[in-house]
Amino acid sequence: MPTGVHLRDVREQLFDAAERVLTGGGPSALTSRAVTETAGVAKGVLHRHFADFDAFLAEFVLDRATRTEARLKELTAGDGDVVGNLTEAITAVFSSVAVAVVALLTFRDELRARLRDTWPAGVPVLTEAVELIAAYLEAEQRHGRVRSGVDVEGLAPMLVGSAHLLFADRQARPDADAVRRMVRQVVDPSLSN
Repeated sequence: MPTGVHLRDVREQLFDAAERVLTGGGPSALTSRAVTETAGVAKGVLHRHFADFDAFLAEFVLDRATRTEARLKELTAGDGDVVGNLTEAITAVFSSVAVAVVALLTFRDELRARLRDTWPAGVPVLTEAVELIAAYLEAEQRHGRVRSGVDVEGLAPMLVGSAHLLFADRQARPDADAVRRMVRQVVDPSLSN
């Protein structure tokens, strides 16, 4: 690979490659060599932009958590169907790299240690999803579409945890009907009718 070639947004190129390697081969396949080969760049490129591979992985995980936040901020209380809105949001989160990030964090002790310094608690991506879904459910409470008195701070992690179990360890993603059924089972008792 020529070293004089200008790379557009090399961080994003490396992050996208890491996501492809992680989702395709799991955490054990995620090496600096696999990332740089998938990105089509020289191995030294990664180390010019990051102190070491765990620093790269920490930035990668935080970047994907930010993407999750952007997807979930599109939820608009009072519009559409609550179950439908949550089904789309959950599908977007778990169709991303969320399930693979959980496996990665379980697999790499050093990465978890690094993230503790910048991520206060929980698992990045999933914690972000819980917080934003709780905020959405709270807004739906104000619109009268979620019953008053429902503990949205408890409902949101139940929804994300159930989704994680539905999406985890599958060769193929669950179909839209399966996701919708799961969302309905979790949130239906909390909805105003």
